[in-house]
Amino acid sequence: MRALTPDLDPVGVAEIDRRLAAVAVEHAVTVPWAVESGSRAWGFPSPDSDDDCRFLYVRPLEVYASPWPRRDVVETPLDAVFDVSGWDLAKAVRLAARGNATVGEWLRSPIVYDGDPAFRDRMLALVGEVADRAALARHYRHVGAQQWDRCGAGDAEVARLKGVLYALRPAATLHWMSGHAGLPPMNLQELLAEAPPDGDVLEAVAELVEAKSRTREVGDGRVAAPVRRFVQEWLSGADPALPRDARPADDVVTRAEAGFLTLVREFGPR
Repeated sequence: MRALTPDLDPVGVAEIDRRLAAVAVEHAVTVPWAVESGSRAWGFPSPDSDDDCRFLYVRPLEVYASPWPRRDVVETPLDAVFDVSGWDLAKAVRLAARGNATVGEWLRSPIVYDGDPAFRDRMLALVGEVADRAALARHYRHVGAQQWDRCGAGDAEVARLKGVLYALRPAATLHWMSGHAGLPPMNLQELLAEAPPDGDVLEAVAELVEAKSRTREVGDGRVAAPVRRFVQEWLSGADPALPRDARPADDVVTRAEAGFLTLVREFGPR
């Protein structure tokens, strides 16, 4: 499966394909899912947006049984254009069970460099089964609030557009989650289309996205009042702190382990 957008440079796509193929050979893994995870996939690219490819990889079952666990991240050389790295399936399942939203977002990316739809569907079902929605909401509220503070929007009318949109997407995700079950879309436009905000927020967001599309990654711009109100409403409040490595409930661990083993047997190297 491949789902690309016209703005992607074919030369860049070919380089990502080359890196993914090299990862599979050099690490003796399969790569059943590789997607764009940056601002292009989120729905607000800039003229100088990098190619941010993220992938999930699967090792042979006997490797997971080893008493010496392997490193659970694979990174290819980082440069000014390409940021291509991936997570071991085991890491992805562990993080999903702890409430990390990243895995679900990768599985719902609208830009797919290479992927097996059967793997995506099975993994989405597993993540949906083990993920704690309260923990997901905590994740989005924390990330959004951090971005809102860093971009300067909390103190000034003009702020860094990239940071404003990085805060807006978590706010839109929380708004979506308030009325929908399952895992939220990654793309900002999908979130807003499936859960339209009240008032003139949509028009203000469209203008903000258009401004960023003409502005370099570090560009500044005015934060419209409807966007400011929407973000502050959905990112307000505080969640109780949890231990960083809190173990999920035993029943969640059991389901996660069973789903993980099924995925390894079906999609791991033969």
